[in-house]
Amino acid sequence: MTGESGTGKERVARTIHDLSPCRAGPFVAVNCGAISPNLMESQIFGHEKGSFSGATSRHRGFFEQAQGGTLLLDEITEMPPEFQVKLLRVLETRTVVRLGAESSIDVDVRILAATNRPPLAAAEEGKLRKDLYYRLRILEVEVPPLRERLEDLPLLARTILEEIGEQEGRRKSIGPDVMGMLQAYAWPGNIRELRNALYTAFLLSEGPELEAASIPHEVSGSPRLDPDPGATAIRIPVKTSIREAERRLILMTLEHMEGRKDRTAEALGVSIKTLYNRLHAYGCMG
Repeated sequence: MTGESGTGKERVARTIHDLSPCRAGPFVAVNCGAISPNLMESQIFGHEKGSFSGATSRHRGFFEQAQGGTLLLDEITEMPPEFQVKLLRVLETRTVVRLGAESSIDVDVRILAATNRPPLAAAEEGKLRKDLYYRLRILEVEVPPLRERLEDLPLLARTILEEIGEQEGRRKSIGPDVMGMLQAYAWPGNIRELRNALYTAFLLSEGPELEAASIPHEVSGSPRLDPDPGATAIRIPVKTSIREAERRLILMTLEHMEGRKDRTAEALGVSIKTLYNRLHAYGCMG
């Protein structure tokens, strides 16, 4: 699986697992970039008691922990090349050898790998062995950034908000005005940023519904930028309030006019004073 950081690759991996024949088995997610290189083999393949200083007991590695289920190797391009050779052998033989052990262990695990780098580019840079890449690439799934699939945002936002509600012990909903704000933002941090924004709004909103004022300013105060820099149109979801539609129109026009307030006011057919008053109300002055 490939895609920008924060696009939800682990969430996709979890869904693949939940819909697969091995869904009754465990789902184990490992961030390869978070493991120290000198502990990589011990953590992933396991070790025997006494195999190295500090190994006071036997440790079942991630492959054994995922037996009968799915193992996600996230950020696989952060795995040291010398360890990638050992991983390739495990994939070929379907066996692992714990550090310090004399015999191998059969493993029945579905392997999913993820990276935020283009795999072939990573291979050319020496970050990913080509033989390992071709061994893993039985099926490649590209997870697009959130800005390219805003039609998914309402379902994602409600699902994430339900998860936050379960964690916090109370539930809240999203009204059309707030949903309109969320759909108008470009989300450079993708689903990870969406979750953080919803969590902030959840904690700051006093009532049963997320309040527009609780949405982080970088989300509520930024119009959605069209991928086409020459675009002269904006997209406003149905059920957006007139006030919110006006705010987006003004801010996008100001962006299109490269910050020229006189030209923005002229294009909108309002006085410069009215434009300044609106921008002040939006917190865009100062």
